[in-house]
Amino acid sequence: MKKIKGFDIFANVFLIIIVCYCLVPLVLLVASSLTSNEALIREGYSFFPKEFSVDAYKYLVSSGSQIIRAYGMSFVVTGLGTVCSILLTTSLAYAISKKNLPGGKVLTFLVFFTMLFNGGLVPTYLMYADTFHIKNTIWALILPNLLVRAYYIMLMRSYFLNNLPGEVLEAASIDGATEFQIFGKVAIPMSKPIIATVLMFSMILYWNDWQNGLYYITTKTNLYTIQNLLNRMIQEIQFLSNNAVVGQSTSTANIPSATVRMAIAVVGILPIAIVYPFVQKNFAKGITLGAVKG
Repeated sequence: MKKIKGFDIFANVFLIIIVCYCLVPLVLLVASSLTSNEALIREGYSFFPKEFSVDAYKYLVSSGSQIIRAYGMSFVVTGLGTVCSILLTTSLAYAISKKNLPGGKVLTFLVFFTMLFNGGLVPTYLMYADTFHIKNTIWALILPNLLVRAYYIMLMRSYFLNNLPGEVLEAASIDGATEFQIFGKVAIPMSKPIIATVLMFSMILYWNDWQNGLYYITTKTNLYTIQNLLNRMIQEIQFLSNNAVVGQSTSTANIPSATVRMAIAVVGILPIAIVYPFVQKNFAKGITLGAVKG
């Protein structure tokens, strides 16, 4: 029987603590969303609902058509944006990873420079709204600050430099393969781990984005993603609750204002929580694809 080292025990215990640290807030979130509004306000947050209730989800279901449309828009934006992002990021990263590329160092510096400095919110808004005219269009949810990110480019560039064997690329070139063929048939299949990583990051980034919808979608509410819709619902609930408190409205007193926020968070993260396990397995899969086999 293999002797268990002290470091192995420490590492496993430490990782279990980290996993619990990540899971506990999610469990508390779900439990709070299934608690009655009165019990949550009276008793506070608990891992076991004091009074089980699905009133928060019933309130969300009452806006079912809006939520379904917003979910559909989120899937479209996330899918289209992630595919475009992967194509552009991978292509640029592979190009600047080539040591013999004319002007490669300048391109690398320009990409890295954008990680340190940007024009700020107001110039960015004016550029996209007045110059590119993407305000109140689906492109406002895809292009600004999301389509190409310098960090992902540098991450892929480092992978291409350090994990793609030069011998394999050189052999493909000697066999008559063009640069595009080498990129598509050699580099991409050997880079599945980093592509899966960037794909997951991009997917989460697009799915969780609500700022671009807040800035650029002002009139066409049918373009709201699930995050924008849920954010607007939270604002409306807050407004109605405040009116009920000051006596301006009595019909809103029964709105589960506390628990519905928890339910909104659950609805927002549910698709990512379902998809993540299937994407995560690709990190380990293909780690040895870049090995040179004799």
